[in-house]
Amino acid sequence: MEKGDFVRINYVGKLESGEIFDLTFEDIAKKEGIYNPNVKYRPVPVVVGAGFVILGLDKAISEMKVGEKKTVEVNPSEAFGERDPKNVRVVPKNLFKNHNLEPKQGMVIDFSGVKGRVQSVSAGRVMVDFNNPLAGKKLKYELELMDKIENPDEKAKGILEFFGMDNAKVAINGKIVDIEAKLPDDLKMKISELVLKNVKIGDEKVEKVRFIDVYG
Repeated sequence: MEKGDFVRINYVGKLESGEIFDLTFEDIAKKEGIYNPNVKYRPVPVVVGAGFVILGLDKAISEMKVGEKKTVEVNPSEAFGERDPKNVRVVPKNLFKNHNLEPKQGMVIDFSGVKGRVQSVSAGRVMVDFNNPLAGKKLKYELELMDKIENPDEKAKGILEFFGMDNAKVAINGKIVDIEAKLPDDLKMKISELVLKNVKIGDEKVEKVRFIDVYG
């Protein structure tokens, strides 16, 4: 595969201990007792070299062919980085009270879009780890490259699928991509940027993305 190619992948992501932290297979999730009814288990569309997946996985995909399977080991430097002690901080307990929250060990919190996990709670102080839970860990992926997406409208749909918008309707009119879906403004902006940067009509890039809000 080359940079900018649209593909669909299946994978099972594991820690060195063998614990599964992410996967695209519903049957395996049920078998392992980690099934989540809120998760859509299916092949994931990604754009090669566009940051849709971690660097180590991206590199592996770029070296694969359609239908190929491989096991990939990814070091922290090409996954979620090393753990940074500076990202473990003391937060005044009053901040939690201001949001009507009672901090408990293991609780996942969100401070202005930055997520952290409560490590400990003591008098008036809460220790919160803002490192990614997978930071510092070596990962192993059982990876399969399912297919390559060729049509421009399917590429645009693939970007929407990546964000969980499986039922959005896409139509291409000249160099304009029309997307029929009700989405928040920040997601519209992100999807527009990815479509404009990665989707081509023939040899030319898309010039405009239009969103048609749907109600009812």
